[in-house]
Amino acid sequence: MPIARKKLVSIEATPYYHLVSRCCRRCFILGKDSVTKKDYSHRQEWIENRLEELPTIFNIKIASYAIMSNHFHLVVFVDLDASKNLSDLQVIERWHKVYKGTVLTQKYVKGELLSEIEMNLVQERADEYRSRLMDLGWFMKCINEPLARIANQEDNCTGKFWEGRFKSQALLDEKALLACMAYVDLNPVRAKMAKTPEKSAHTSIKKRIEQSLKSDKPNNQKEQVDSLMNFAGWARKDMPKGIPCRLTTYIELVEWTGRQSRKGKLGKIDSDIPELMTRLNIDPVKWMHITSSFESSFKGIVGESLSIIDTVKNFGRERALNVSNCLYYFGKPNK
Repeated sequence: MPIARKKLVSIEATPYYHLVSRCCRRCFILGKDSVTKKDYSHRQEWIENRLEELPTIFNIKIASYAIMSNHFHLVVFVDLDASKNLSDLQVIERWHKVYKGTVLTQKYVKGELLSEIEMNLVQERADEYRSRLMDLGWFMKCINEPLARIANQEDNCTGKFWEGRFKSQALLDEKALLACMAYVDLNPVRAKMAKTPEKSAHTSIKKRIEQSLKSDKPNNQKEQVDSLMNFAGWARKDMPKGIPCRLTTYIELVEWTGRQSRKGKLGKIDSDIPELMTRLNIDPVKWMHITSSFESSFKGIVGESLSIIDTVKNFGRERALNVSNCLYYFGKPNK
């Protein structure tokens, strides 16, 4: 039986999540259908454009993404603080960019005079919209529903385009986050859709590499992609909000990981292991496995074993899952 979404998401435990949405009835998002020979490559633009637009509306930032032939992956960050700092007017204006709202919210945005009772109703709606703007279910709905309607119209058919539920995995710590991001960014390489990360069309890693190459700034000041969550560098005092790693270090890690994966022999790892691997204290062979089989290696919450045990109650679970796998692949927590 599927686990209730409220037991898969707990912003109090972690703001980072791995999301996967898959097509049904042999639908294709992009590429050529091997049976009908039809080319659906243009559909990848629909999703990528949506992924650029929605983070400017929702308080959900995208750390990495990969759009595949019949599914797509996202690693996202739910920005609880940003949601709290928005005024009611800002919340309603954002919501109106994806939905019409109500007659009263439309009047409120236009500055029309409202009675006390009407203002109370507007306040209730603003609170509801504020919650939705950091809700993963609404975020995925705003990606999938419009695309399904367009695709069904294009295919001249009705019925479901996406599977009923998207998959979500909570990422509790730095190790889980970066391993999952590398897994997502290297999906096209694993699927033999691209030879290198920079050639992996419709992925976040390709965008990041292209942007870093355009910049004439030093390596530690490379310009980052506006539509993606920034890399904030190593943990330090007054650290800005962002992925706890340097952009250039992460790109080097993904490149190294992709190069090893194409050799197909996990036992033969180059001695020149990236700095980040040493910092995270992760065994290279185990790293290669989880960055090629993240979904099959972890069926639920992902993080260091003690992190899972300490936070499992926030997810409404009675017992912790994945503890043995996380202990094996990530090792004991750093002291």
